[in-house]
Amino acid sequence: MRSYFSHGLFGRDLLGSIVVFLVALPLCMGIAIASGMPPAAGLITGIVGGIVVGTIAGSPLQVSGPAAGLAVLVFELVREHGAAALGPVVLLAGLIQVIAGVSRLGVWFRMISPAVVAGMLSGIGILIVASQLHVLIDAVPKARGLENFAALPGALLGALEGKGGSVAALLVGLSTIAIMLGWEKLRPQKLRFLPGALLAVVIVTSAVSLLGTDVNKVDIPANLFATMALPTAETLIALAQPALLVSALTFALIASAETLLSAAAVDRMHTGARTHYDRELTAQGVGNLICGILGALPMTGVIVRSAANVQAGSATRMATILHGSWLLVFAMLLPWLIRATPVACLAGILVFTGVKMVNFKQMKSLATYGRGTAMIYLVTTLAIVVTDLLTGVLIGFGLSILRLALQSSRLQVDLADHDEPGAVMLQLDGSATFLKVPALARTLERVPPNTRVLLEVERLHHVDQACLELLTEWGRNAKARGCELVVDWKALHLRVEGMRQAA
Repeated sequence: MRSYFSHGLFGRDLLGSIVVFLVALPLCMGIAIASGMPPAAGLITGIVGGIVVGTIAGSPLQVSGPAAGLAVLVFELVREHGAAALGPVVLLAGLIQVIAGVSRLGVWFRMISPAVVAGMLSGIGILIVASQLHVLIDAVPKARGLENFAALPGALLGALEGKGGSVAALLVGLSTIAIMLGWEKLRPQKLRFLPGALLAVVIVTSAVSLLGTDVNKVDIPANLFATMALPTAETLIALAQPALLVSALTFALIASAETLLSAAAVDRMHTGARTHYDRELTAQGVGNLICGILGALPMTGVIVRSAANVQAGSATRMATILHGSWLLVFAMLLPWLIRATPVACLAGILVFTGVKMVNFKQMKSLATYGRGTAMIYLVTTLAIVVTDLLTGVLIGFGLSILRLALQSSRLQVDLADHDEPGAVMLQLDGSATFLKVPALARTLERVPPNTRVLLEVERLHHVDQACLELLTEWGRNAKARGCELVVDWKALHLRVEGMRQAA
């Protein structure tokens, strides 16, 4: 402890914690509103993510809290099953994460294709923009992304005509976005640690208060923890519903994947201690268990706050713990200040954040790993917008597996002349799987009548049952056309996995 203070590490962590606190405060409240929950639910998750998860995390410089990536899932859950269902679902998701972490499964959550994760974030960004554009004018968003886009022109027209929404709220939201854009472009180097979101909240909230503008404000109780909704026996029993079980599993999978990929990104930003993935996954599970008990939002490791933590020069996990403490102190002692914040201001921050999440430029970098990778990203994004988050992610995951299967089934099939009259050489180079049955069948159909086909298997790495049966059947029926299949069947069978093991 003495060396911690003597080496100036505390000073670095103190500054870093303040920077992260300033970034996290508006995001915690904004994400809660986007999730259909009160702002206090987001603040409680930020506090738990800082103080509890920060203490036991496997990634010392990663910051956990409510994430935009889960806002869409929470919104759909609350809309369909009510806010009372959120706590038990988050609790079960946390339990799944703890079991996975203790079982040392952390690294397996990283097997999800980065293209799918990138597509998931882009799709979520589009959905957040679609919903928060309604909140930007003090209107109520629709349940689905496409519905939000379709209803937006009518909502804007209604606000302008005074039939719904608010022009004043629209000006508040646009001013927030303008300040954040301007600060991002013109921010002095010495003030790079000051987040544009906080600057926008301070300026816009002050202007609204001075002018007495009539817009919706953030609703937060004087006692932060008065909003806690502990699970009851009835809500816990409701977890037996298949829909809620699927929601819990989805929360756990997506939160874990986002957390561990974020942790890997944080590791690339600094040269300090590396992430212990199983410990990080367990810590996230403990955090979500507590958030579930308190009826708060689910949490993940968040790259925006984590990057701010590293860039501010934080040295240890103490920065994360302190940022959670500042959130707790601020929410407990200054709730009146939070209540002065316009909801449209927080919506503006989330619109800005959502647009940043939709980064189609990364298709170019993904394409360096093959056009199929970029296509997986694009399809995942569009599928999430058109259907829902879970369906879109499953589609992206399925495409990744299909692409892997196609790549692992590369087979070059050639018919070459042979020195022997009336004979040809059938050359197979690669892996002959069921995916290549059509190509192999078309090649065999091109064999002229009265021809001996000499099968070369030296460059054949693997053959599965489908291709083996195709060759066997063709050889059996070849006599009817005066043909003959000549093959070293023993060598061919050695390239079948099961038969190779038996041998």
